[in-house]
Amino acid sequence: MKGHDFINSMLPDELILEIFRNLESKSSRDACSLVCRRWLTLERFSRDTIRIGASGSPDALVDLLARRFPNVTNVYIDERLSVSLPVDFGRRRNASHSSLSWLRLHFVSERSEAGASESDSYCISDAGLTAVADGFSNLEKLSLIWCSNATSAGLRSVAEKCRFLKSLDLQGCYVGDQGLVAIGKCCRQLEVLNLRFCEGLTDTGLVELALGCGKTLKWLGVAACAKITDTSLEAVGSHCSSLETLSLDSEFVQNKGVLAVAKGCSLLRNLSLQCINVTDEALTAVGVFCSSLESLALFSFQRFTDKSLCAIGKGCKKLKSLMLSDCYFLSDKGLEAVAAGCSELAHLEVNGCHNIGTYGLESIGRSCMRLKELALLYCQKVGDEALSEVGKGCKYLEALHLVDCSIIGDDAIYSIATGCRNLKRLHIRRCYEVGSKGIIAVGSNCKYLTDLSIRFCDRVGDEALVAIGQGCPFLRHLNVSGCHQIGDNGIIAIARGCPQLSYLDVSVLQNLRDMALAEVGEGCPLLKDIVLSHCRQITDVGLDRLVKRCRLLESCHMVYCPGITTAGVATVISSCTNMKKVLIEKAKVSERTQRRAGSVISYLCVDL
Repeated sequence: MKGHDFINSMLPDELILEIFRNLESKSSRDACSLVCRRWLTLERFSRDTIRIGASGSPDALVDLLARRFPNVTNVYIDERLSVSLPVDFGRRRNASHSSLSWLRLHFVSERSEAGASESDSYCISDAGLTAVADGFSNLEKLSLIWCSNATSAGLRSVAEKCRFLKSLDLQGCYVGDQGLVAIGKCCRQLEVLNLRFCEGLTDTGLVELALGCGKTLKWLGVAACAKITDTSLEAVGSHCSSLETLSLDSEFVQNKGVLAVAKGCSLLRNLSLQCINVTDEALTAVGVFCSSLESLALFSFQRFTDKSLCAIGKGCKKLKSLMLSDCYFLSDKGLEAVAAGCSELAHLEVNGCHNIGTYGLESIGRSCMRLKELALLYCQKVGDEALSEVGKGCKYLEALHLVDCSIIGDDAIYSIATGCRNLKRLHIRRCYEVGSKGIIAVGSNCKYLTDLSIRFCDRVGDEALVAIGQGCPFLRHLNVSGCHQIGDNGIIAIARGCPQLSYLDVSVLQNLRDMALAEVGEGCPLLKDIVLSHCRQITDVGLDRLVKRCRLLESCHMVYCPGITTAGVATVISSCTNMKKVLIEKAKVSERTQRRAGSVISYLCVDL
């Protein structure tokens, strides 16, 4: 009833706080904080996470947020991203106004300091980290992504005052050993540590950290740290017995370090290696000592052979995920050993391993009946027979990705479609032997398909999409870019049969006309993203019919469409209130449209 506040009079603080904690989006929480003073105060105590991007005077912003949200336990600072102030900072008259004024004054004073550059003013410094430490004493997760001005001094402040820290991400930070040593001494509950691209670190820092908090460490990532060697990994192997995940990318680590981890970290479940100097000796040790291994990813290995995979197949019976990328000396023999020993394998990706062919994949199809996702990229020796075995044996397959597999054709796709009826995602790119026959089989048999991408497959025509439209009512994502035989009939069938479609890429379809676009507008009201680039027959008329019906559109790419004019672009901007990105040539945007759209429009500068 008007004039009566039943919510505030009847609900206790604890219940309102619980409601706030269950709100999914930041915008919803911000909106609630504007309702009344009580909700503003309560919302302060319910917020447990803040995210900060690059901004003017970030140190001052952190200090403001620390005073505004005292119960925050998760802080994410990523200086690759932009940031906007919380909504109540800009809309409250009293406290917010003074806060903003103070922030601007602080920003001006920082800029006036000698030696302060414009780029430095957008980077959090040790003063900002001190504000984090002072304001968030219960901090559990801290991410400092590419915070180039943060040093060991700031990290030491965090270590000394945030002793409940469990997760620390220092990707791209030039912190030194002293900061890491402080973390090891003070943060004895640390479980997750990311040191990717921390060029200032040496073995000293990581060894001391392992000595300090190695017992609790479960996740460690190291990449492009030129001064991290086998010495660090030996310390990890000796002191981090609870380690479950190791991601290592280094030219300076050799067998000795990986051997130490394999022998000392028997609970290791996830291992990702990109180490050009590691050989069969180290991978064999992983197979012998890491019986709990569930995920293994090997990148650009040029010094190990099938012997390694044979050891993995023999010792890692719990392996569920295997990724092999640019491993030139692996052959069908190694994959056969994995298939024979790892019957629980659910995810397999083979990328650029030129000596793995049909026989190896046939072994997977016969032995790995729990396989759910298969990705074959640049596998020139894998033929139809391989996927035929997968279709027969892997009934639970849900996702298939094929890229540049030149001898895989319709028979393979037909076998997958008829054998794997739970298929939900099918991605095919530049597989020129795949045509309409295979895709028709998918439409006839895979009714749960939600994601179909068939890019630059010249033999796929309208009849294939007609089958998809008739048989796959749950389709949400469709990409047929570069399939030149597809025209109006195929897209119209999709529009009429797939009402849940939210993403559509029809770029480079030379036979697509306004009629199809109008049908999409009528039949796909949930559409959020569309790519029309290089569609030469699409005009403003079709675009108008599309946007007048698809009110949820958030992105529209329409470069190199000669039939789309300034008027068409204006129609898109004025009709789609949720629009976040429009990609178009600059010459097609009027001044009025530009003013109205602002940052929504991204330009492709070309001479028309």
